[in-house]
Amino acid sequence: MTGLSASGLYKNFHRIAWLAVALALCVIVFGAFVRLSNAGLSCPDWPTCYGRAAWPTTAHEITDHAATAIRPVEVHKAWREQFHRMIAGLLGVLVLTLALVSARRRSKGMLQIALAAAVVAIAIPLYMKSEHVAASGLAILGEAILLGAALRWSNTDLSRASALTLAVIIFQALLGMWTVTWLLKPIVVMGHLLGGLLTFSLLVWIAWRATNQPIRLADAVSVRRLIMLGIAVLGVQIALGGWTSANYAALACGNDFPTCVGQWMPRHDFREAFVLWRGIGVDYEGGILDGEARIAIQLAHRAMAMVVFVYLLGLMVKLLRTPGMRGWASLLGALTLLQVGLGIANVKLSLPLAVAVAHNAGAVLLLFVLVSLLARLRTPET
Repeated sequence: MTGLSASGLYKNFHRIAWLAVALALCVIVFGAFVRLSNAGLSCPDWPTCYGRAAWPTTAHEITDHAATAIRPVEVHKAWREQFHRMIAGLLGVLVLTLALVSARRRSKGMLQIALAAAVVAIAIPLYMKSEHVAASGLAILGEAILLGAALRWSNTDLSRASALTLAVIIFQALLGMWTVTWLLKPIVVMGHLLGGLLTFSLLVWIAWRATNQPIRLADAVSVRRLIMLGIAVLGVQIALGGWTSANYAALACGNDFPTCVGQWMPRHDFREAFVLWRGIGVDYEGGILDGEARIAIQLAHRAMAMVVFVYLLGLMVKLLRTPGMRGWASLLGALTLLQVGLGIANVKLSLPLAVAVAHNAGAVLLLFVLVSLLARLRTPET
């Protein structure tokens, strides 16, 4: 897509997109705070919290709701979970707005987006009434409408990317629901993290394209390939980080670094560590794996961290040698070093909440740099 400006869509489209980027960052970082403070199951029902649209302010005011049979009320945790749902819902409204605006020049485009949103909205009260089959069918229908539109439309007006982002954020809501109802199942928790980062990446891409501030480089094509590979290796590492957190394996090596429990290669169990599906009904809060499986997860996370570290520093050197890219190169290098430092601090300091949350934020900022470059780099106009 070339020559696109915010006025070509709607004069405030790029502003809404950047607001969505900022809010997505907040949702991801606050979600990490919720998970790392062990508040992920503090509202056992969904989308309400012990039957309330907000959250209970005192434990004694909730006495007869069915959710109390699952988990007693912990007010100091419940607000975190429900507030996270609220800001995620606000992000959904912004993404819906972007999808509607970008689709308005498509034949019945706004109608398709509105229909998909309405179908998904109807599914929510059905789910709350335990009509799960009907609710699931409507959610699938809404997703199918959006994905069908995204496949048919081109991206010259950002309609494809906006429809796809809305589809992703709806699936994110489903993952958020399953995170609670399936009791912090690791594959769902990891998927929820990746979905949030995919949403963030799509919004960053949309915002830069709508802002229309390209960076012209003679070798833009080759640099973009390097950046795409960088996003891929970073994505694998983020997935491993999510798997580490979801399986409570962050301190599997104790406070040892670079060794693990005093050894370079302690006893480990990779086969058990990466079983993705263990059925439904198991409460995963606190983790269920033994020490050797958790050590295997931690070792995999550390090994991939080295791969990402070397690759991103190599990419930094490439950018430093590219005219006009010194600022981006310096930012990429600084964030890479900071992220490694935060990862080591998590181990050495026994996973303090502030450092662990900052480590999640660092991954998001690294992704921002790479996606921003991917969205902006162009070959010179002829």
